[in-house]
Amino acid sequence: MTKQQPYQSSSFRVRNVSEDVGHEPIIVVFYLVPDFTMLAFSSAVEVLRLANRVLGYEAYRWRVASESGGAVQAVCGLSAVTNSSISTERRRLFEECRPSMVVICADQDVESYSSKPLEAWLRECRHCGVAVSGVGTAAYILAKAGLLNDKYCTIHWEKLPGFSERYMEVPVSAVIYQVDGNIWTCAGGSASLDMMLHLVQRHFGDETVAGICEQAIVERVRAPNERQRLPLSQKHGILNQIMIKLIEQMEHHLAEPLSIEKLAKSVKRSRRQIERLFRSELGRSPLSYYRELRLERARMLLTQSAIPIVDIAIACGFVSASHFSKSFRDTYGMAPQEIRRGRVTSKQFFLNIPTNDLDEVA
Repeated sequence: MTKQQPYQSSSFRVRNVSEDVGHEPIIVVFYLVPDFTMLAFSSAVEVLRLANRVLGYEAYRWRVASESGGAVQAVCGLSAVTNSSISTERRRLFEECRPSMVVICADQDVESYSSKPLEAWLRECRHCGVAVSGVGTAAYILAKAGLLNDKYCTIHWEKLPGFSERYMEVPVSAVIYQVDGNIWTCAGGSASLDMMLHLVQRHFGDETVAGICEQAIVERVRAPNERQRLPLSQKHGILNQIMIKLIEQMEHHLAEPLSIEKLAKSVKRSRRQIERLFRSELGRSPLSYYRELRLERARMLLTQSAIPIVDIAIACGFVSASHFSKSFRDTYGMAPQEIRRGRVTSKQFFLNIPTNDLDEVA
């Protein structure tokens, strides 16, 4: 469910820098889910490290945890050493070293990840007033733990269709990060830097954030409601406003595709003019590009949800499951059923996509 972004509230008190000299550091715990994304994790940690450098004292202290305390491999193949575990952190909730925030970092195949101890710990964190943040695809974990009931959140755009289908009661949007009370969610990637800069700004103000940006060579801090994906003009290198309007209409009508004639009429052009425009700007026909958009959404739903294939076909504008299966195989080199049978993982899927020009698929 997609709703308007709420007022950005938080229990964090804005603190004066002079107050904090000699005070105990603000503690943040990062929990790494197997196949987490190193970019999002390291960006978040670096903000805290640079905050300490800019302020000139240890304003922040962090720990890195995993389920049992061992090393965790990121999706890029590198491993991160952790210095804490769930059992240790559950005990620390009632000690002086209790964290102010827990950040869950996740990425690949999060839908199948399950940890009852983790979910119990997160509920305990909420009960104790500890802020909980989900980075990348970790909104899935927060939702499983029951932390997103009546909470606005975000998730990486690629996981958003499947998440929306599984948790229809959770208001989710495709912004870079979202703050609703003590629940912080972030789309991952470089957006974790923006979210953590927002946290530092609430604690220590704009001047500290500006100092961090200078150190990190960051030109500006993005607002929470900025879009995750590139604007069409940058994604395709398109400046033609008619093309942009046509593609936006296609994206908004995937379940019930508009005819090329209707699209052309909406911009006061003929079908032939639209055909020439797409060939000139994108090197393919509007019908081919439209089908590519629908198949991309179908791919997301296939890999992220348990929705029946026939329902996915209908949701993506195909007249039948057989028509959808043929189009899918022609484009990706495998049938939808192969993914559902567990023969192909999310990682393998992208490696198996044919290298031939997909634009020629009609």
